[in-house]
Amino acid sequence: MTLRWGILATGGIARKFTSDLITAGLAVAAVGSRTQESADRFAGEFGIPAAHGSYAALAEDPGVDAIYIATPHPQHVEAARLALAGGKHVLIEKPITLTGFEAAEIRDLAEARGLVAMEAMWTRYVPMMARIREILAAGTIGEVRAVSADHTQSISADPAHRLNALELGGGALLDLGVYPISFVWDVLGAPTTIQASGRIGETGADTEVATVMTHASGAVSTTMSSSRGAGPNTAHIVGSRARIDIDRTWYNQTTFTVTSSDGSVIERYEEAIDGRGMQFQALALENAVATGVAPLLSIDESTEIMRTLDEIRRQIGVRYPGE
Repeated sequence: MTLRWGILATGGIARKFTSDLITAGLAVAAVGSRTQESADRFAGEFGIPAAHGSYAALAEDPGVDAIYIATPHPQHVEAARLALAGGKHVLIEKPITLTGFEAAEIRDLAEARGLVAMEAMWTRYVPMMARIREILAAGTIGEVRAVSADHTQSISADPAHRLNALELGGGALLDLGVYPISFVWDVLGAPTTIQASGRIGETGADTEVATVMTHASGAVSTTMSSSRGAGPNTAHIVGSRARIDIDRTWYNQTTFTVTSSDGSVIERYEEAIDGRGMQFQALALENAVATGVAPLLSIDESTEIMRTLDEIRRQIGVRYPGE
């Protein structure tokens, strides 16, 4: 089944997603923006047939089956309400919401309407991660003992920058840290204990966050996120017989090496793909709609991940306006 996609918002991430959809031959039917001028410009750039000057008009378009929500995350829940009310499946850019409470609202609305709601954690769906899950399932590295990952970038110290504005959902954790936290969930499942430390910037938004978590198997995980310093951006899965080292930048389709405990290389992965790889999450949503089977990252898991992020924020002392 090929769905007719609508793009809600016209920023940089929407451009990357739309480009990957077109590269993969998927159908982009419409775009919606807060102004007609912006929608027209985006539609002209990508050859999209319909352009709407409001998000509500896109949600009501009968020629659209699924909507990709690309607004900043404080606006995700309202955009999802519109899209779901219009009978559209939704793929919502990560993090899916600001809080676990909002994620649960989206989950419940989608379930009540028989629609698919899915977080656009595109890293989960790239071929690299599919191969890593195969390696883990085969027992190649033995029992997983530890997982670590960082997402650290030098972005901006400007207090006016979105990443530093609490009212805009700013902070390193939700923009950057969501990647390694979701990665840890993918490999080890839900944490059983969470310890978090962070540094708070001048505006009250977090600039660095570190976590140490334990999981049901007994394995431990560590994550680091920063918006003020660029680190290695690598990830590692350490097993009792071997380890997987994912190269920079691990949250993209990249290369990795499986190395045994004696230092010999078991596998070197170097598969290239077209585009950034955001089309794979769109294909996963289309498959979920066609089969009725929940996607790899279900809305239930996304909701629980948001609750993990809620607890991390509680521990480091970050609250958003209105919480």
